[in-house]
Amino acid sequence: MVDQFIETWRINNRVNLMLLDEISAEGLNVTFSKRGGGTPAKQFAHIHNVRYWKLEKLKKELAQKQGKIDRSDELCHELLRIRLLKSAEAVADLLKEGYENEGLIEGYRRGVYTLMGYLIAHEAHHRSNMIQTLKQCGHKLSRSFTINIWDWNKI
Repeated sequence: MVDQFIETWRINNRVNLMLLDEISAEGLNVTFSKRGGGTPAKQFAHIHNVRYWKLEKLKKELAQKQGKIDRSDELCHELLRIRLLKSAEAVADLLKEGYENEGLIEGYRRGVYTLMGYLIAHEAHHRSNMIQTLKQCGHKLSRSFTINIWDWNKI
């Protein structure tokens, strides 16, 4: 069961990476916000940073290997991919440890299942925001992408 549990988390991250791969360099920085926020690049950075902040609170040694993405960092495909891959594996380590500890994670009273549910819901929310931003800014996503993100048997 632990393998299925962790694989669920990893599939979620692969969907993030599929979306990242689908977005052009120009598309990473589109927004319909008058304040310049909400770009796909900034939302991917936010996803990584939330993972980092959870790790920092719950398992500092896993967070130390990550580092947060700073506002001054150039948010390109390569940086985002590397950070999302590393933070996803660190979260997988935390989740596996919690699973093997009867579902308990020190510092998170609701347990490992709730933590994973929170993280996946948070990331799905931001993927949806990115997709909406891209559509409204004229960056169409391929039909194969919009179909394939739901085929978790193949992801």
